[in-house]
Amino acid sequence: MTDLRIAAVGDIHLSTDDRGRYRSKLDGIENRADVFMLAGDLTRHGTLEEGRAVADELRGLPIPVVAVLGNHDYHSDLQYEIASELRDAGVVVLNDDGVVVQCGDKKLGVVGGKGFGGGYAGKCASEFGEREIKNFVSHTRFIAESWKVALKEIVADHRVVLSHYSPIKETLEGEPHEIYPFLGSYLLAEAVDTAGADLILHGHAHKGTEKGMTPGGIRVRNVALPVLGRAYAVYCLDWPEELGIHPA
Repeated sequence: MTDLRIAAVGDIHLSTDDRGRYRSKLDGIENRADVFMLAGDLTRHGTLEEGRAVADELRGLPIPVVAVLGNHDYHSDLQYEIASELRDAGVVVLNDDGVVVQCGDKKLGVVGGKGFGGGYAGKCASEFGEREIKNFVSHTRFIAESWKVALKEIVADHRVVLSHYSPIKETLEGEPHEIYPFLGSYLLAEAVDTAGADLILHGHAHKGTEKGMTPGGIRVRNVALPVLGRAYAVYCLDWPEELGIHPA
């Protein structure tokens, strides 16, 4: 059996003026990876025109492409239309569910979605008080529970979770502590630790750190483009550490 290689990036923030610029950086990706994953914030302002530009950049890639949306992609309330454009271009867009992708002789299960915030154990919001706060936390809890169910149902050789928001605070190091609750939630990590996975990929934290680990020992990688400083990174699920990376 061959090693399974995942190319990943988040927060590419493409606008209509960027057509063709990112696609040129994906040349030869099929020689470096078996699947390409995008961890949200594909657009700048979540407009349909930007969504179409992203779809054009990803259309016809020679390896499977799996994506989730980010908060920027929701900004104009056109997230469903953007997801439709991406799917028409052959991209699998997850929305708190999962998919099994055939990668050579291996089946890769990918579960995830945008994720959401709330903070981390000991310094987090709770479902108490005003209805608005309860709704905020319950939204994250619903997402986490959906991921846990999807992970338990997937049958594959490997399982990866793809998110925009971070499941741990370690990969947020470099960001102001005051905004941690808006960058992710421990509930996401708790769900994945319960169900099990090989790797979690996220974006959102532009000033964060690439590498971290959940309390249960699952590797976490912040693949936000400003953190990677390159078009994408490549991770190998069969090695203890990732492979070499593709320069921007």
